[in-house]
Amino acid sequence: MSSPSKRREMDLMKLMMGDYKVEMINDGMQEFYVQFHGPKDSPYDGGVWRIRVELPDAYPYKSPSIGFINKIYHPNVDEMSGSVCLDVINQTWSPMFDLVNVFEVFLPQLLLYPNPSDPLNGDAAALMMRDRTAYEQKVKEYCERYAKPEDAGAVPEEEKSSDEELSEAEYASSDEEVAGKADP
Repeated sequence: MSSPSKRREMDLMKLMMGDYKVEMINDGMQEFYVQFHGPKDSPYDGGVWRIRVELPDAYPYKSPSIGFINKIYHPNVDEMSGSVCLDVINQTWSPMFDLVNVFEVFLPQLLLYPNPSDPLNGDAAALMMRDRTAYEQKVKEYCERYAKPEDAGAVPEEEKSSDEELSEAEYASSDEEVAGKADP
């Protein structure tokens, strides 16, 4: 597995075979979105984020670029851009890590153990150090406001339906609803 493109392909397939919803941005395998759920037993529990992942040409020798698309209140995430300040990803990345590590270890650890001494969001860091209870309440408010499944591009279970379930008459009558969503 010496080729970076083969490794990129393998890591992406491992992510897709896991419990992650992956949505490609273009035809290549270098940019995509991943649906990420907040860790259990944390103020982020129940939140769902759309994470943009960009793999550099030199991946896995160079770290992926990771950013939150929908808002999150966290000392180490820039509130406006969604950029993540994550030491493991930005500075101590190793080709031994893969994309599954990012979503199963690195991001959950970031949310469970914020580092207010190295903030990208100074307000969140200050509130966390000053009043942990108020900080956690604000995190939960952001989750309720910005991190619902529909905010991350997910369709709630009760709204899902497949084309096979629709008769031709029903499908034809629903044209107005799907206008603008034709396949490219």
